[in-house]
Amino acid sequence: MRDLLVYVGTYTEHTPDGSKGIYRARLDATTGRLGALEVAAELENPSFLALSHDDRFLYAVSETGAPDASGRATGGVAAYRVGDGGRLTEINRVPSGGADPCHITVSRSGHTVAVANYTGGSTATFRVRDDGGLVAATLDQHVGHGPNEERQEKAHAHSVGFSADDRLLLSCDLGADRVYVYRHDPRTSVIAPHAPAFVAVEPGSGPRHLAFHPSRKYAYVIAELANTIATFAWNEQAGTLVQRQRISTLPPNYATSPSFTAEIVAHPSGRFVYGTNRGHDTIAHFSVDARDGRLTRVGETPSGGSFPRGCAVDPSGRWLFAANQNAGTVVGFAVDQKTGALAAVGSPVKVPRACCVIFMPSSGTAR
Repeated sequence: MRDLLVYVGTYTEHTPDGSKGIYRARLDATTGRLGALEVAAELENPSFLALSHDDRFLYAVSETGAPDASGRATGGVAAYRVGDGGRLTEINRVPSGGADPCHITVSRSGHTVAVANYTGGSTATFRVRDDGGLVAATLDQHVGHGPNEERQEKAHAHSVGFSADDRLLLSCDLGADRVYVYRHDPRTSVIAPHAPAFVAVEPGSGPRHLAFHPSRKYAYVIAELANTIATFAWNEQAGTLVQRQRISTLPPNYATSPSFTAEIVAHPSGRFVYGTNRGHDTIAHFSVDARDGRLTRVGETPSGGSFPRGCAVDPSGRWLFAANQNAGTVVGFAVDQKTGALAAVGSPVKVPRACCVIFMPSSGTAR
């Protein structure tokens, strides 16, 4: 079985144990064990990473908010060429257009990179040059707020995701309780509001991340403030979301300590969905009804550390890895292919303030 490379995004600020930026390690695809970690690239707060679909380029946010030349607070986006053994060579860095970019994705064609600026409350797109570098294309400012005065005083874009056909871009906004829908021109990387321009979710829920079902019929939105997942019927041609269900990521009657969701992933088989709980420190596990996409709670698995932020399932569907931010560890789990149950494998790997995990074939080279 072909081995994989694992890239880990981190927070570099306030790390006494010295996070440098983006890390990489080899994953034994047979045993699910990670090899030795090394720094792949030094970057300030690369909290989220994305690979082009041909594995030639890696893109990372730099979740910062320093003023630019005009005085506007903005973070950054870095582009890298992937070389032999997964080595990263920086191509360029560009301003993200808003403070604290926290999520990034690449269109299937590889022509567009999109970013969610959290504090800036905006969605930004960038055209990808032939050499993989980035050029600013669109910046759309979100508006609105929610009932949570502390966390929803204004718009807070939190994630972006392209439809499978690249025609549309969706952006979850935690502050406005909306999922924005944009038309996307893959030739220019420009986005414009779709009609309807957004779908509203439950007030105060705080939509954070979105995962499409492999069938392209459903979308799942995890809400950070409400600790819930909303199931939507997704019409890719029309660009519409119709909510069918809302289900908790926590055990019934849980009230021990505050908890906030983070990542959501759909298993490649389409049979399972997973979400991380920060505070409860678990990975919530759901089965998917093949008839309508609705979820059934199966249970929660301890994440093997504190404050699990990101998680990802490898392309084969055999392994899930969780990044425990406060524990500074990445923990691997074997996925039961019949039930979706998780079983920890190996020992936790130390990665300072780990927060994002992505996979690529270990033989990936610039080509």
